[in-house]
Amino acid sequence: MDSLIDAFSFLQQSLFEAVVQPLVFAVGQAHLLDKAFEGTGWLVVGLLQIAVLLLVVGPMQRRWPAEPLHDPRAVRVDVVYTLIQRLGLFKLAMFFSFDWLFEQAWGSLRGLGAPTWHLDQVWPGVTDVAWVSFLIYLLVFDFVNYWIHRGQHQLPRWWALHSLHHSQRQMTMWSDNRNHLLDDVLTSLALSVVAVLVGVGPGQFVALVALGQLSENFQHANLRIWFGRVGERLWVSPRFHRRHHSIGIGHEREHQGELRLGGCNYGVLLPWWDMLFGTADFTRRYDPTGIRDQVEKGRDYGQGFWSQQWLGLLRLFGRA
Repeated sequence: MDSLIDAFSFLQQSLFEAVVQPLVFAVGQAHLLDKAFEGTGWLVVGLLQIAVLLLVVGPMQRRWPAEPLHDPRAVRVDVVYTLIQRLGLFKLAMFFSFDWLFEQAWGSLRGLGAPTWHLDQVWPGVTDVAWVSFLIYLLVFDFVNYWIHRGQHQLPRWWALHSLHHSQRQMTMWSDNRNHLLDDVLTSLALSVVAVLVGVGPGQFVALVALGQLSENFQHANLRIWFGRVGERLWVSPRFHRRHHSIGIGHEREHQGELRLGGCNYGVLLPWWDMLFGTADFTRRYDPTGIRDQVEKGRDYGQGFWSQQWLGLLRLFGRA
């Protein structure tokens, strides 16, 4: 473990000194060097994740595809989303906008005496052992992510944005980041609040996010893979998550003869919350993916990045 941390630190320092630091000086932002170094760490994580996708998950998709690739253009758009997220462009935009507002608001609340709630207050010493605290934080974040995901599906305004993610009818390892940017902002801010409240350290926060992102890439991959009767109940598999994206299944539920927003398999990393709250569907099938009104009524969710973002805003305000 120490050798991995040392290797990561070496990559971060090398990239910072060779590329990022000169760029920061060139644009006259030397006062942001600390933040730039932190951002370099995220960039290294993103580059490593992309390497894993290309070298590991990509060959698996070609070896065990769930369906033939029939829309390369849609996949290329998803690659754009992934690069925006993993190469730090989204985080850079967040830093110069919402992150600053978040820090100012949080600082003001602390100045007024607003308390924070750390796990150590409930269970003193529980976070002293790194791997124990990591597992606890993973559970906390995944529980929060489950309810965020349910909100994205059950609140009409939020679904207006999140439906872009489900409009991909050709799921691949790049599809995880196919989200409306405003949807990503809301999710990012919610998780940042949780991280501050429970006292997650910066290093562990990076590790938690990196693990989650890579797992979600794998879950969205075009793979005819499942983890067996036991494994399917321990970690979200591509089969389990594909069910969530299946047309008329993963984003709808029937209530008194009417179709309403809802669905199944909201778990991000762990299927445990779906099992606990009655939203798990372990049917072993690989159905077509997409949205019912997209397939049956021809609703347009956009073909390119900017059209998808614009139509998402129109749906949000009831104009599409």
